[in-house]
Amino acid sequence: MTTATTEKSTAKVVSRAEWLAARKAFLAKEKEFTHLRDELSRQRRELPWVKVDKEYKFEGANGGVKLADLFDGRGQLALYHFMFGPGWEQGCPSCSFLADGFDTAALHMAQRDTTLAVVSRATFPEIAAFKKRMGWRFPWVSSFGSDFNHDYGVSFSKDELAEGKKPYNYGTMDFPAEEAPGASMFLRKDGEIFHTYSTYGRGLDILLPVYNWLDLTAKGRDEDGLPWPMAWVRHHDRYGDGKIVEIMKALG
Repeated sequence: MTTATTEKSTAKVVSRAEWLAARKAFLAKEKEFTHLRDELSRQRRELPWVKVDKEYKFEGANGGVKLADLFDGRGQLALYHFMFGPGWEQGCPSCSFLADGFDTAALHMAQRDTTLAVVSRATFPEIAAFKKRMGWRFPWVSSFGSDFNHDYGVSFSKDELAEGKKPYNYGTMDFPAEEAPGASMFLRKDGEIFHTYSTYGRGLDILLPVYNWLDLTAKGRDEDGLPWPMAWVRHHDRYGDGKIVEIMKALG
């Protein structure tokens, strides 16, 4: 018997029969996790709703829009809170990492009566320029001048910034920026809008297809030696690999 070493673990190298026995044993744990996740999703759907009474205004490609307009005629709205503040040179690399993964999701989600959209506090001209650079197609609006980002826990007031501890992810933490990531779900029924769910931090992991792929590999995410988990992430046109950039442009 020999061993194979990765940067994170040492695994045994065994016969195919031994590997198959170990894989089947682990499959039982994976199925248990899948069933637990299904149950958690069921319970999430049973969470209470809260009516959205405030009249939020946004700016999009066609001018001013309201929250109801973002539904685009559908019954549900899935919003990603993209870290991009007014005056920033570019959007957050980690949020861009997520956006690369969900850019093509809108067409499929529309088949389930759900509109996908993105919102940031940057001005719309800033958003439009960055979106063009990245080649994304999802609808993206500006909440500049609105309380929307603060009300949904992803932007912090001057007082909160001065205090150091920001109200994020249903607690307080020393978040390193004035903008934070998140995802919020809304439902429209009988002409009224309801906020049904929001998630932040590691709750966004499920939206990261690259991480989901890496979690299947022997080395996993391989981030233990980094200053912070996503320190390796760059905008997709900033990795320095000309071939990848050409491919991304061709796909866009």
